[in-house]
Amino acid sequence: QEIISGESEEESNGINLMEFSDEILLHILSYIPCTDLVLNVRRTCRKLATLCLDKSLTHTVLLQKDYKVNKDKVKQLMRDIGKEIYQLNMAGCYWLPSSTIDHVTRCKNLVKLNLSGCHITSLRLSKMLSTLQHLRSLAIDVNPGFDASQLSSECKATLSRVLELKQTLYTPSYGVVPCCTSLEKLLLYFEILDRSREGFMLSGQLMVGESNVPHYQNLRVFYARLAPGYVNQEVVRLYLAVLSDRTPENLHAFLISAPGSFAETGATKNLLDSMARNVCLDALQLPKAWINGSGLLQHLKFNNPFYFSFSRCTLSGGHLIQRVINGGKDLKSLTSLNLSGCVHCLAPESLFRKAEDDIDSSILESLVVSCCNLRHLNLSAAHHHSSESIGNHLCQLLSRLKHLLSLALPVCSITDVAANVEKPPTASNLVPQTFGRKVRIGVQTYPRNLADQANQKIESSVFWALMGSLRFLETLEIIGSSFSSAMPRNEPAIRNSLPPCVRAQSVGDSEVAAISQLTYLQSLTLAQLPNILTGSGLINIGLQCQRLRTLSLANLGMMGKVVYMSALMDMLKHCKCLRDLRLEQPYFSAGAQFFQALSHCSSLQRLCIVSRSGTLQSDAVMSFMANCLEVIMCHMFMGESLTVCKNLQQSIVRSFQADRPALNVVIFPLLHEDLTEVIRDVPMRHLDEITLFKSRVAEEPPNLWW
Repeated sequence: QEIISGESEEESNGINLMEFSDEILLHILSYIPCTDLVLNVRRTCRKLATLCLDKSLTHTVLLQKDYKVNKDKVKQLMRDIGKEIYQLNMAGCYWLPSSTIDHVTRCKNLVKLNLSGCHITSLRLSKMLSTLQHLRSLAIDVNPGFDASQLSSECKATLSRVLELKQTLYTPSYGVVPCCTSLEKLLLYFEILDRSREGFMLSGQLMVGESNVPHYQNLRVFYARLAPGYVNQEVVRLYLAVLSDRTPENLHAFLISAPGSFAETGATKNLLDSMARNVCLDALQLPKAWINGSGLLQHLKFNNPFYFSFSRCTLSGGHLIQRVINGGKDLKSLTSLNLSGCVHCLAPESLFRKAEDDIDSSILESLVVSCCNLRHLNLSAAHHHSSESIGNHLCQLLSRLKHLLSLALPVCSITDVAANVEKPPTASNLVPQTFGRKVRIGVQTYPRNLADQANQKIESSVFWALMGSLRFLETLEIIGSSFSSAMPRNEPAIRNSLPPCVRAQSVGDSEVAAISQLTYLQSLTLAQLPNILTGSGLINIGLQCQRLRTLSLANLGMMGKVVYMSALMDMLKHCKCLRDLRLEQPYFSAGAQFFQALSHCSSLQRLCIVSRSGTLQSDAVMSFMANCLEVIMCHMFMGESLTVCKNLQQSIVRSFQADRPALNVVIFPLLHEDLTEVIRDVPMRHLDEITLFKSRVAEEPPNLWW
């Protein structure tokens, strides 16, 4: 309708959108959700009716973040273009009833199908797959009650041709893996809880009839990500048992992401020994216990590696250089490297070293020179302190990585060493980072104008120079090395936080202002920056980083007061593209002024606030939800009473659920004993992407799944 109504004005100016070439119009239309193209835009005129059904637009249908889609729209979409769809992504469409899956049977030519996060039973899965004879890639969830014996012979025939399988397990099971005899890529996500809702302990043992199931002879990629819990570890060992007997000769990517302690067993040792003898890898990630203290890396062979993750390992920089990058030899193929929590990775040895000691810049330099094509680098959760030697600061060395798209650093690593040495601690640095009565101190006035701020020391800082050299960076995380979220997974809320690193005490507003140079920035995480005094740098980011879509702020400045609230509200007025906002700060007051400022974020879809002793104003929340029509997720874990939280949650659902089918609202006291039970009902998409705090840079290999 907008296109038609604007034609008269366009014609008077000599420009008519419909006169553009088909190629240009197809490119424009590719930015519109497929449901809108087929159900709305197609009906505006004859030319668009033809173009909207072009194969380039209907070949791949992405519904995974189309939060306005409902069962009727999916039904009509499949009826109109089902036969033209070859790739269908419905991942995370948790709000659609399971009967919606029945309409996928119209897509007879499907090659790729992603149903992760969708409600689907064994019988429905069997009926659907029986009709999809061309399917080669499948992603599904395996929930309690799944029964492989209900799969028909036609369904099993389809599964036998599947080459790529992504399976998220919420119950101990092999799922459909037994039927997938031609697998080349297997991705497993273990989300099994140790206890049932009734409080019974679960067992990781699988049914006897399923014990001989996996078929790994053609496997090229094996990936497993485990949520916390011993049951997940028990079940993944059963999946690995067959691999230890016979390692696929074509295996080139072997990745296991496991939090906490995941001990090595005789079977896993045999598997690793077999891999060292028989395969040549391109991607590797192992639990820390499998690497620490072993000579494994010395024996593994690598071809053209593109991804390494040594997260939380005690690997020293000397071993990293000698065993992984072959003494500094060419490793241009490596595009993603995760050294998060690898506290000694930039030191020659770890035996007598303290975690807070200075890094060896020659190790980092070797890494930068050898891996010059890195696009994703994670150095968070460690103390990487640069020495005073000129030209060897971590930021100066990293500035050579011109291809970086995402970067995660600890706060203490960006400190300008010379400035710290020359200047005595300021009054703000001497203020204890604790709760309670606050001491009134003189606060330095920080200019809100970027040009004025640039005239101060920041342009000469190493971090300012780093931000200036990484102009194409899209994701940046600056996280305190001792930061831990108040809301960890599967545990009660953390009541006390560790103090920030001493080297991080000077990091504040000027460093945040330096980030505003990243004009292509899409995702920003800042956590535990102790010297935030006014938050003025946030305004600069709001003005300059117009592509920002995801913002996560946690524990900035003094812990007893939200010192950056005014600046944050000014910033939000400029964030027109912001879709996800996560705030974690004690004593945060979510009142009328905050929500009025947030209402300027017209594209906002998801909001999460975590605040011990935080308060909220119910009327302001309701007004915000009414004004921001795109918001489909509202999670608030505050200090309010259970009654206040429940009443507000019910009011939001009652008022907006009908018009927003994907609406997910959780408002709950942060320190309530039932918090973990509430968390388990949050859709995995929101829980994994925003509600739970974690570093996401190089968390997985790039393009792991489509």
